[in-house]
Amino acid sequence: MKRLSLMLLSACLATAFGVATAAAQEKFPNRPVKVIVPYGPGGATDITARIVADGFQKVTGQPMVVINKPGAYGLLAIEEVLHATPDGYTVMVGNVSTNTITPVLFPKKLSVDYLKGMVAISNLIDVPEFLAVTTADNFAPKTPKEFLDYAKQNPGKVRYGSVGVGSYPHYDMAYFAKKAGDLDMQHLPNKAGAAGMVQDILRGDIQAAFMNVASAAGQVQAGKIRPLMIVARERLPDYPNVPTMKEAGYPDVGTIAWNAIFTSAGTPPAVQQALFDAVQKTLKEPDTIDKMNKQNFNIVPSKSLAEAKTWLAGEMKHWEGITSVVKIDMAAQ
Repeated sequence: MKRLSLMLLSACLATAFGVATAAAQEKFPNRPVKVIVPYGPGGATDITARIVADGFQKVTGQPMVVINKPGAYGLLAIEEVLHATPDGYTVMVGNVSTNTITPVLFPKKLSVDYLKGMVAISNLIDVPEFLAVTTADNFAPKTPKEFLDYAKQNPGKVRYGSVGVGSYPHYDMAYFAKKAGDLDMQHLPNKAGAAGMVQDILRGDIQAAFMNVASAAGQVQAGKIRPLMIVARERLPDYPNVPTMKEAGYPDVGTIAWNAIFTSAGTPPAVQQALFDAVQKTLKEPDTIDKMNKQNFNIVPSKSLAEAKTWLAGEMKHWEGITSVVKIDMAAQ
């Protein structure tokens, strides 16, 4: 009897230990989370990731370590997430270019089917976008009409920038040129991302670009970049004299850019949900809200994991349509 009692006690203790161990394993996060950013420091995507990382640590008690991995249209960052252990501890903060356009343009360069291998956990923010020009070298245009007139009168001489061939700012300007009467302009991409493109326009190496408000705001205030139009639902309070693209006659041109958080689709559903919940709490933190507002970012979290999945599929379909209308030579580096 005594031996039986000891056996029962041991079994109970083992069961209790197993339950406790399982509970500890299921708790997410219980160690640092690595977040891959497909650009160098300083651009909107990097800024978003760092703001979220700060808030995430406050909410969960675990750090979110930002790792910048630019290059190959975002393929390097995507592949790192796809090949990481699918446990929620490697995520990606990406944007329109890297997480919709790249998979549309280069499906065969990915090791797996993108929509089967990657899952959107939540949208995070969206970002208004300027069509802006430089003030360097006394570049004259100050209004949308003046810019259009200048481009038409100087075919092939206006240089515009982007964060890379095939990026959404590239598609936006190419589409704008088409809608405005097939403007003849030169494209000069900068592989260093938004920060590099800002430096290009400050030097006058490029004269125009679609660029997000966060990247341009400081230089706009300094008078070194001149916004002509804005891609937004309405005029921004900080820029009341800058008309929207719709007001200027181009309602379907330009991208209200977004940043979202992704991870491997093989991540267990419970972990995906825990990550989603942590992100939702992060985006409701007063400090996070304040930092996002200062960047003119609109916080637009997904309502659920299911909605995030549907949203990503919709974005892919949208860009499949645009890339079929605007043909870009991806080999033109």
